[in-house]
Amino acid sequence: MKNKNNIYFFLAFLIIVILFISSSETYKQQTSIPFLEKYLAGKPFESMLSHISFSYAGTDESFNHVGYFKLVEFFIRKTAHFMTYFFMASFIFLGVKNKIKYWRYSGLIAVACAALYAGLDEIHQSFTGGRTPLIQDVLLDTIGATTGVILTILILIYYRHKKAKEN
Repeated sequence: MKNKNNIYFFLAFLIIVILFISSSETYKQQTSIPFLEKYLAGKPFESMLSHISFSYAGTDESFNHVGYFKLVEFFIRKTAHFMTYFFMASFIFLGVKNKIKYWRYSGLIAVACAALYAGLDEIHQSFTGGRTPLIQDVLLDTIGATTGVILTILILIYYRHKKAKEN
């Protein structure tokens, strides 16, 4: 069981390292627009995206305002935010849960660690050219972390009940 916990901590740490490196790159170094222009040249989701319009961090994120490729990139980036912290918090939770008596405390610790890192990561981005630190991204990251922990708990409960029924 100890080795399993170490694997989860290692995976969480690996995500943190990847995020740190990513936050050290400028937007220009990270942009996926050339890739999207090449591989989505036919604009396969254009009709669906053309109706989308909303504000994120005070910026109009709409097909008409930013265009097809920037809007697709926006959704990819925000999905990456959500999923990265989803997995980070899940791994932290799995690493901590056997060290603490109550799962809910393990979940709170995992979400708090992920939220804290999200805030620190946005601060780190403020020192990187062409990057904008956003509190909205910290909130999105925290929602991803919370969702990851809740889903992990539900899966563990499901498998515990399934195992108990088999015995």
